[in-house]
Amino acid sequence: MTQTFRKKRLEIIVEEPILGRLTDALIRENVTGYTIVPALGGYGSAGPWHRENALSRAGHMVVLVCILDERLVESVLSAAYGIVSRQIGIVTLSDVEVVRPDLF
Repeated sequence: MTQTFRKKRLEIIVEEPILGRLTDALIRENVTGYTIVPALGGYGSAGPWHRENALSRAGHMVVLVCILDERLVESVLSAAYGIVSRQIGIVTLSDVEVVRPDLF
């Protein structure tokens, strides 16, 4: 069996206009990589929403995903929360296992 290594998966859903501030903050906190994908729609406290119905980029949501070493979690969460706390956004953190620990 291939050896695996414990890491953390950080997933942040935010409005597209604040994405630059968020990625800048993650890079300052030594995050070595992330992936961004568009959120096409969903269902939340205000009911269903769809990207195609957004009137501006502010209504376009994106999902940022990164894998972190445990030692970075506290500082990265603090930096992300400093941005997301004043905006629409969801931050989740979960345990994952990777096969190439040198990348994170």
